[in-house]
Order: sequence, then structure tokens, then C-alpha cells
Amino acid sequence: MTATSAPTDLERAREGDDAAFTRLVAPLRRELHAHCYRMLGSTHDADDALQEALVRAWRAIARFEGRSSLRSWLYTVSTRTCLDLVAQRGRRAMPVDLGPASDAAVLGDTPAADVAWLGPYPDAGLPAGRATPEARYEQREAVELAFVAALQHLPGNQRAALLLFEVLGFSAAEIAEVMVTSVASVTSALQRARGTMARLAPDRDAPRASADEHREVVARFSAAMEAGDADALVALLTEDVTWSMPPLPRWYRGLAAVTDFAVRVPLTSCGSWRHLPTAANAQPAVASYRWDEGAQAHTLWSVNVLTVRDGRVSDVASFLDPALAGPFRLPPSLP
Repeated sequence: MTATSAPTDLERAREGDDAAFTRLVAPLRRELHAHCYRMLGSTHDADDALQEALVRAWRAIARFEGRSSLRSWLYTVSTRTCLDLVAQRGRRAMPVDLGPASDAAVLGDTPAADVAWLGPYPDAGLPAGRATPEARYEQREAVELAFVAALQHLPGNQRAALLLFEVLGFSAAEIAEVMVTSVASVTSALQRARGTMARLAPDRDAPRASADEHREVVARFSAAMEAGDADALVALLTEDVTWSMPPLPRWYRGLAAVTDFAVRVPLTSCGSWRHLPTAANAQPAVASYRWDEGAQAHTLWSVNVLTVRDGRVSDVASFLDPALAGPFRLPPSLP
């Protein structure tokens, strides 16, 4: 800095200016939050991790020497924070991880309170494209529900190495510095992680539905549910469709089992519905509102994340949690 130039925000932050630090990190908050979600499988945990990471970064900013970019340094701090949380909290699960599918509707299924459930991610504002030219995955692709669910089967070090290398474009040497290990260890972790993801993650080469297809599927799903039209709903589903409802442990696979569940539970025993379109995990999603006699309103019941294949729904993940109104910016009730 010369005698006549104004100090930069980085220089101000190093001198203890918290407003300057806030300005520095503001453009990166969203992508850092998405990274924490990929690591942890929970929006709530991602909130905690990012808050803790930024506290750590603020305390250490005076020692930041600029040998790497500020962005890379913040990813380093965030990844280490997430690894600490992974060690403390374990991995997140979906019902498919707990046991085989049910052949017919299970009435009176109760939430499994002892399971740390995977949660949906509100993707409004998530950057498009690749984080760097070296990254193999696009940033939105890497928050798709099946991808994040597969990540949860990786140990923390493999999860971090895969995300840093294939989603964020870090080199093996840079990842070794982030994780305080050797390049050989990083290479080994990547190899094992890729093997697991090849077995569990969705096919990356499969064609993706267009935005128009997403809108049509959401409209048809919502209309069928609100009309209680089983035929219209079934016509929208693939033969191998799956439907799960965390925190309920039961899940269903195949058109016969899913139809039996849909007819006997949401279309028959749950009363009237209203729906709002939303977006989660870079996929079409529908917020379902169920009539509440006490409130005399339709109250938020679930956020349903839909996987679309060839114009039909191949998976429904219904997250039964009214608290999702906050992160998804949804009204808690509809008249």
C-alpha cells in the first residue's frame, strides 16, 4: 500500500475491521454453504459449520499470508470445520439405508427419532457451471439428492478429498495441505471414494430433464395430489419408482408398492392438500400443505424432492418437516 492509496478490505480485516471481513466473505458465502451441505447432508449442520468456519477465519485472518487465494483459504477452513463435525455427528441417512423396501403401505408408521436424517437443500442462488475448469462436476449437479446421499457413505477424509478435487477443482497437493496429509494419502482416498460413488451415485451421463419438463411434472404431481386422482399420479411414475418420507423409516419401491402407499395414505387418509412449487437440490420440488382443522388452514407438511427421468418421476423424497418453511422461504400455511 502506498502513502496515497486506501487500504483494501483484506488489509482492513487484518487490522481487526469486522465490517471489512464481512464484505470479503459475502460473495463466497453461498458456495461455502453449499460445500458444507455436501459434506454434512443437512442445511442446519451447514449453517452451524459455516458460522463456526467464519469465526475461525476471522480469528486467523491476521495470519493469512496470501500464499493462496482468499477463496482457497476459506475452503480450507470450512473443510476442516466440517471434518470436525463429521467426526462428532456421524453421517446422515435416508430410509433406504435402514432396511428393505415395504411391499405395501404401512399405516401408522412413526418417525425414527434416533436417526440423523439427510435433509433437502434450497438451491435458490446456487452458482451454475463448474467452480473451476478443472472440476469434473457442475456445482448444481453436486447438490443433487442422490449424489449427496451417496457422499454420506464415504468417511470424512474421502468425502472431503472427492469434493475438493472433483467439484471444486483443487489439486491433490492443495488437498494434502488442506487435510494436513500426504499427496499419496489424498490419491488413495480419491481412488476409494470414486469406487464407492461409482456404485452408489446416479449415472452422470444420463440425460437431464429440461426446466420445462420440471415445471410440467410439478404441475401434474400437484394437480393429482390435490384432486386425489390416483390414475393421474400413477401415470406420472416410472415402473421402478421409489418413495420415501424421512423421518419415517418405511420406504417403497416399484409401481405396485408405491401405488398402494399413495392411494391408502396421502390420497385417502390425509385430507385435502394444496401445493406450491419450489426447488431443492437442483431438482424440481413441491411443498405440500395439509388441511389442519385446528388452524383452519392448510399447514406445511412436507417438501417433496422429485427425480425426473424421461418425463416421469422415478423418485419422491418427501421430507416431513414444517420447519423447512424457513430455509425454503415458504409460507408456514395457506388459507
